[in-house]
Amino acid sequence: MTQSRILVTGATGRVGGAVVARLHAAGVPVRALVRREADLPEGVQAVRGDLGDPASLDAALEGVDSVFLVWPFLGAEGAADVIDAIRKHARRVVYLSSAGVGSGQEEPGEAITMFHTELERLIEASGLEWTALRPTGFASNTLGWAEQIRSTGAVRAPLAGLARPLIHEADMAAVAVQALTNDALLGAHPLITGPELISQKRQLALIGEAIGRPLRFEEITLDEAVDQMEAAGYPAELVEAVLPAQVRMLDDPEPVNGEVERITGTPARSFREWAVDHAADFR
Repeated sequence: MTQSRILVTGATGRVGGAVVARLHAAGVPVRALVRREADLPEGVQAVRGDLGDPASLDAALEGVDSVFLVWPFLGAEGAADVIDAIRKHARRVVYLSSAGVGSGQEEPGEAITMFHTELERLIEASGLEWTALRPTGFASNTLGWAEQIRSTGAVRAPLAGLARPLIHEADMAAVAVQALTNDALLGAHPLITGPELISQKRQLALIGEAIGRPLRFEEITLDEAVDQMEAAGYPAELVEAVLPAQVRMLDDPEPVNGEVERITGTPARSFREWAVDHAADFR
């Protein structure tokens, strides 16, 4: 595949930002879709646009060959128009999907899995070259604990024993860059995972080690967790999807595999490594 310009959506987020940085470091022409002024690596072109307004995407897509697509909404409304806009300009899309797709969890009420499933369906039917990355839980989601850690040294959350193979955003980005820059993953849905199952209580302990401060996990009930999420302003469909899915994972945990190493040549980073990389976010 000859080198060509790549558009990265979600470019100011954890995964999209890591994709931008990797492509830029490799000398690949990269353009970042942004809704407002953003701090990007020098030399990266930023173009304003909004996935919620497909008509705003034409300038960003002009001259683009491939797109890294991060869908920022909890439903698929408007996705068909976005994919159509991409198809008019680009020939390839790499979509950041979810491990829940294809796992038998595509049930009414599973908001996150349902919209990812629909996005994958639309992309596969579009005529574009495609890859759908299916990562397990993001290690960066534990950044939601940062304020509690800084202020109290404790995290109040449900399911202390919930163990997941959380994946480092750098590993998701490394796989995405492979999918964007060569043909090995065309038409594939790689399930990509962290290297081991780590319980939430252990995750917190590793963050504590990284920042040099003992931390406490204070387990709360599921009802308390619902109240906590609602008070924090989480959308109802997210509250209804996340906690039941986590309860199911207690008995049926996400798989662990070696796909990151197979695709990139480098083993997946551990949660301990992630915690060290992000220690400053918790101090």
